[in-house]
Amino acid sequence: MTENEGSAGWATYYSKLRDRPPRRTLLMALDRFDPLPAAALALDLGCGDGRDAVEMLRRGWHVIAVDAEPEALRLLQARPLPPGSALTPVVARLEKVPVPVGVHLVNSSFAMPLCESEAFRDLWWRIRDGLPAGGRFSGQWYGGRDSWVGRPGMTFLDREQALALLDGLEVEMFEEEESDGVTPRGKFKHWHVYHIVARKP
Repeated sequence: MTENEGSAGWATYYSKLRDRPPRRTLLMALDRFDPLPAAALALDLGCGDGRDAVEMLRRGWHVIAVDAEPEALRLLQARPLPPGSALTPVVARLEKVPVPVGVHLVNSSFAMPLCESEAFRDLWWRIRDGLPAGGRFSGQWYGGRDSWVGRPGMTFLDREQALALLDGLEVEMFEEEESDGVTPRGKFKHWHVYHIVARKP
């Protein structure tokens, strides 16, 4: 999120996203884990109200769900979670959270770009270093033609920069999307997005 609103504003925002399915980047990453790793641990950075976290829990993952907004985690915990869910909620900015030892999957759906450039790159290298062989990253980064380019505290990459950051990983998905739409807050937006799934060899 980029606007400073109270819990009521965030509740309204998340209510508009409530019934949306998990991201297809996450679904691809999860499907590629066959069989499920022992003690499967996932880190969901910028989890929002849990559209991705719930799917990971449903598939038997222990999920550390991180978001800077307490309201997001309150709504996640209020969802009908699968029985026996192993969920650890953490209120923090995603770039401040260490990548835990033993994590197999780091998911960050439309959240990593909400870091300024130095913090973005520091977080990315911590993710790469923290993943074991066979571990995966799934998520989205913003491209240089996105209409939010120029906003402070955000990171935008051209295609070559994005691919350079993925060098040395097995890239299982890299899809570049440009489209016009409306944000959940009702504002026009031109999206320039890279959809990414990458595996550490």
